[in-house]
Parts: sequence; C-alpha cells; structure tokens
Amino acid sequence: MADTPITLRLTIADPVAGLHYSLQDKKNAPVDAVIAGEGPLSFDVPIRLSDDGRMLGLFVRTEGPTRRFVYIAIGGQAGGDDRVFSRRAKIDVHDIPADLLALARQGQVLEAVLPGRGKDGTPACATVRPIAGWRQV
Repeated sequence: MADTPITLRLTIADPVAGLHYSLQDKKNAPVDAVIAGEGPLSFDVPIRLSDDGRMLGLFVRTEGPTRRFVYIAIGGQAGGDDRVFSRRAKIDVHDIPADLLALARQGQVLEAVLPGRGKDGTPACATVRPIAGWRQV
C-alpha cells in the first residue's frame, strides 16, 4: 500500500497583526508567507500518512523515534523584515488521535486551533499546544 496524502489545518486564533507568518520546510525555508491581519490565520499542511501511521512530508520534522511536528515561522523566520520577532511555533502532530487519522485517510481535513500570543502578548513560540485539541473540519 502507498502512503495516504492527508491535510492538517493549523489555525492561529489571534496572530499578531502586521507580522509575517509561514509554514517552514525541512530546510528552514518559509513557505506560503502571509502578513497577519486582525483575524485568524490558517495554513493547510500536506502530509503523507504511512501504512504504519508515521507522518512524512516536506513539513514534517522529527525528534527522537516518535515525535513528529510542524513549524510555523514568525517574523524574520517567515521571511519578514521584522527584526524584533524571529520565532517559530512547534506544533506536535504525532499525538493526533487514531480515530481522527482514520477520518483524514478518508479525505477529511483535521484542524488544530492555536493561540497566537503568549502571556506577554508577543507571538506564541516554542511548543504551542492546540486550544481545544484536534478536530475534524
């Protein structure tokens, strides 16, 4: 059997307006950069799901034998000229529940809504957890 293409949607609920945001590929290059406005911001991430449940693809990073994650680049990391913020948000994808992955294999998009700001109001970075877990769109 071949890998199954699936789509994960990462939605930043409250990005910092005026900053660049993008996906970041395995070579640390920004992909699909946009400038945030006042509303939520979404990125659709194409992933390949192997028969044994491993996530693969241009945007999937690995850490250890099981951790898989995707980076959202912010400010300078996303190709912007912002010198104050140059950050990445790390979003874990290895812990998406099996029942949702089964739906993704059938063509359903899975979404995680993420906080866009830390407690200090600056862009959320490091490991960023979904506000309410993953869900089917």
